[in-house]
Amino acid sequence: MKRFFLVATLTATSILTVGCTWVKPTTGGERVVVVTPEQANLCEKLGQTRVTTQSKVGIFARNDSKVDEELVTMARNSAADMGGNAILPLTRPSPEGRQTFAILRCDGF
Repeated sequence: MKRFFLVATLTATSILTVGCTWVKPTTGGERVVVVTPEQANLCEKLGQTRVTTQSKVGIFARNDSKVDEELVTMARNSAADMGGNAILPLTRPSPEGRQTFAILRCDGF
């Protein structure tokens, strides 16, 4: 009986954490915007960043929108660290939780 409750508790905890977002924006990252390719043409490219987050918790796949949200937040934080104020997705999020972004400095943003 104890084993059943232990397994049930671990399973419930895993399921609840699958939808959680662990990555928080930094103060600088909060000011970074995601731009379109057209907007990016008006910006100076500072570099790029490849970000990675967990796409699974144990055997459970995390919610795609939460993974995507974390990838963007990590890229925004990275852009702020590099002196950028905008990011442009260069790739789509991979099933493994990776994505590449251009780091940009744009006037008027």
